[in-house]
Amino acid sequence: MTFLKPSTLAAALALCAAAAGTPPAAFAQSPAGPLVTIRNFMFSPMSTTIKAGTTVTWKNLDAEPHTVVNDAGIFHSKALDQDETYSFRFDKPGVYKVFCGIHPYMKETITVE
Repeated sequence: MTFLKPSTLAAALALCAAAAGTPPAAFAQSPAGPLVTIRNFMFSPMSTTIKAGTTVTWKNLDAEPHTVVNDAGIFHSKALDQDETYSFRFDKPGVYKVFCGIHPYMKETITVE
């Protein structure tokens, strides 16, 4: 049978106590740029303006799969299941029309300055 030194045990207990008092959000990773949510078969926000070089992340909150597709063919995500994300970095200024390839009535516009 192995026993821990009292100082080792005290340090381990202190770490556990500190972690227990830390809110879960402190451990969550936030996206590098704007977050677009997909909920109720809609992109939110439906339009946004960003600076060139910004990475946008889409997160599907629906139980149904969705894709993130640019109408000019610049990017096309795989089917995103619930809670999955897709990110794209917008390096060139312009207006980007985005839609869901599975549900084409779902649309959004991203303006890059």
